[in-house]
Amino acid sequence: MKVYKNPERSEWNDLLQRPAMRIEEIEKQVTPILKTVQKDGDSALRAFSRQFDGAEVDSITVSEKEFEEAISLVDDELKASIDIAIENVSKFHASQKTETLEVETMEGINCWRKSVPIQKVGLYIPGGSAPLFSTVIMIGAPAIIAGCQEVCLCTPPNKEGNIHPAILYTAQKIGLKNVYKVGGAQAIAAMTFGTETIPSVSKIFGPGNQYVTAAKQLATKEGVAIDMPAGPSEVLVWADATAHPEFIAADLLSQAEHGADSQVILVSSSMDTIEKSMVEVEKQLRVLPRKDIAAKALSHSRSFYIEDENVALDLVNEYAAEHLILSLDNAEEVSEKIINAGSVFVGHLTPESAGDYASGTNHTLPTYGYAKNYSGVSLDSYYRKITFQKINKKGLTALGPHVERMAEAEELQAHKNAVTVRLNSLK
Repeated sequence: MKVYKNPERSEWNDLLQRPAMRIEEIEKQVTPILKTVQKDGDSALRAFSRQFDGAEVDSITVSEKEFEEAISLVDDELKASIDIAIENVSKFHASQKTETLEVETMEGINCWRKSVPIQKVGLYIPGGSAPLFSTVIMIGAPAIIAGCQEVCLCTPPNKEGNIHPAILYTAQKIGLKNVYKVGGAQAIAAMTFGTETIPSVSKIFGPGNQYVTAAKQLATKEGVAIDMPAGPSEVLVWADATAHPEFIAADLLSQAEHGADSQVILVSSSMDTIEKSMVEVEKQLRVLPRKDIAAKALSHSRSFYIEDENVALDLVNEYAAEHLILSLDNAEEVSEKIINAGSVFVGHLTPESAGDYASGTNHTLPTYGYAKNYSGVSLDSYYRKITFQKINKKGLTALGPHVERMAEAEELQAHKNAVTVRLNSLK
């Protein structure tokens, strides 16, 4: 990781660049997949499973027997850990429920707003090199808590045509029954258009590689909403002289091992902390099973030595990290000043991996700088807000003339008449 010392603000834009994504190029490859699934349905899904996953899938739907076998294969200790994670994530997200908001804006005029769950949602869980059963918790539990009527989950099969047991255990524990053995862009296509087996949905959640990301963006052109735009995973650690280099290195590597295109950033007012952390990174990297992947991510990551805390704060907010770790003596105080981040981890003893798995917050977060204008997944992500209003005679008599005047000023006569005819009926 190259170290930059007190870089000029004019340099920040270039120094904080993420690894480039080739979305437009990939969309050209993904578009035919979407069209084929739209045209040929389940047969296209089976063909793509053979082509991309090397799997022969007879039944796309996971059967009750497969669920039962999976549950028996998961270690009891892992089950206990998954159960704790589900409990914590469910508790935090259930606390986000809001009552119907109602207000009398003026006498005789009542307005209210209520949250209505999205009826049909689709969840995508990557398989790939790491079976992300934790993501089943993060995007599955809120869907159930929100009360979505139909929830389907797609995840790629292995070469034997099976789903990782931990994914199926987690799904059944949450209450997800409709699980399908299909991955990649073809899974997004299935949830967008629907097939003989997989229903079309109104909103798609979940991470994935660049092909899945491109497919999700194309799905929005077909009227399907998505959780958020996505890019490679990232972390920024802001540390001072009180931080533990061993902790910092572990945090940086925990994100770097996600993928070669992941990015990790270290910001510190202490060169000693930076130098010792780099030594620790090399030491810990050598023993990681995914060291080759992590090393590639580190090759385009960087460290910043910034003496002034206010300048460092500006740089951190400018980067808008997916994961922001405040390994600072005054971490709680500084956390109040963070305005751009997906999720913030406060203090030396708060690793980003706790949020990834089991603390309670959601790990489906905005990347690639989207934390400046997107929130991470929450219970609200599964709701639509509908507003209502009711006006009685007194309310219409008081408000009506103002509406008439405004409509007439905008030269919208029919708008005015909708009020006028009602006012005339009250005379």
